[in-house]
Amino acid sequence: MQKLVPLALLLPAFGLAQPTINGPMAGPPDLMETTIWMQCHGPCTANITYWPVAEPGKTVTTKLQTSDADRAHAMDFRLGPLVPGTNYNYSVSVDGTRITFADTLTFRTQTLWKHRTDPPPFKLALGSCTYINEPAYDRPGRSYGDSYGVFDAIAAKDPDVMLWLGDNVYLREPDWGSWSGFLHRYTHTRSTTEMQRLLRSTSHAAIWDDHDFGPNDGDASFVGAKMAREAFDIFWPNPTNGVPGVEGTTSMFSYYDADIFLMDDRTFRVPGENKTSEPAMLGSEQVEWLIRALKYSDASFKLVAIGSQVLNPAAVYENMSTIPKERDELLRRIEEEGIKGVVFLTGDRHFTELSALKLKDGRTIYDLTTSPITSGPYAPKETNALRVEGTLVDQRNFGTLEFSGAKGARTMLIRVFDNTGEQLWERAIPQE
Repeated sequence: MQKLVPLALLLPAFGLAQPTINGPMAGPPDLMETTIWMQCHGPCTANITYWPVAEPGKTVTTKLQTSDADRAHAMDFRLGPLVPGTNYNYSVSVDGTRITFADTLTFRTQTLWKHRTDPPPFKLALGSCTYINEPAYDRPGRSYGDSYGVFDAIAAKDPDVMLWLGDNVYLREPDWGSWSGFLHRYTHTRSTTEMQRLLRSTSHAAIWDDHDFGPNDGDASFVGAKMAREAFDIFWPNPTNGVPGVEGTTSMFSYYDADIFLMDDRTFRVPGENKTSEPAMLGSEQVEWLIRALKYSDASFKLVAIGSQVLNPAAVYENMSTIPKERDELLRRIEEEGIKGVVFLTGDRHFTELSALKLKDGRTIYDLTTSPITSGPYAPKETNALRVEGTLVDQRNFGTLEFSGAKGARTMLIRVFDNTGEQLWERAIPQE
């Protein structure tokens, strides 16, 4: 079994100007609670003090936590009860000393708007495929990761939530065979100096894909799946790690009038080329949960985050079209149930494109693929008959979704930017 490399040994690769912790990073805020994640660089005790910006004397301090090496010294702090629609500042103390940052640590609870006002405007950022070089374990040859300044470019767009759409850490051969390896890879990525401002400046939620799960194109046969799920849960403060009746990383949360479904495309995956097993990407139980959750949702937009492309009809790589039976069932049931406002948010492909499928009754299902953030970009070799003209990007990039307008007449504005933050294209999608 590989031994866990002490975090202190990883830091020289990133230079001397390291913060004394990784993060802190907020999970998606609810109306009365949020979770703050942070990671010490070694054994520590830590707590968080928080207060409403308008009432700086009204402080609350969390219970002191002691870090655990078996969790890579990462900790979650649940803050609450909070007041809806309120800006909070907070501070972090480690071993009794308050940590100072160049920027103010802040978060905002969601406003109680239903039955009262129009939904507030808000912005999500999104992207996939983040590769951070580590020469000792990278493949020989040209470095695969580059342009880490993109994290500052994302932070500069001031999103309310950052959605990480899979391949967020890129596990390598020494990593996926042991608990020590999983913690090493997550810690190495999360220690990236250029990432810290983005981690601190907004809330975050994530799904996984094969490179967060294990080997390339990993599926339900992967023996380390349980370790992978536990490591994912330690490093991402998603609302849940699983949903009723579905064991996996599946989760969801609401952000004003958008419901965001965080799907697991690995735990139940059986590749399409299998002849004696039923191919699957999400699996029957997860598809059933998703359809029921979509049907129940009254959100203006229903954002379904999945690591692999759904709409692209070309049966290539790990697109859902390589599993046509499950894809057909998913799209058929969305159509038959009359579910409106479905937008798949996907990654994996190392290029960006918007796909659109027009249904018989006039509704449209969209699939926005956004990739890569820092890993190598590629141009697609297949023809995607559903691609919206002018939306293909074959360079490092990220996207934002901006929601605005009165209740019942909302608009989702998609913007895609290069790795410096320059806009490449935009498209507006009205509420159905």
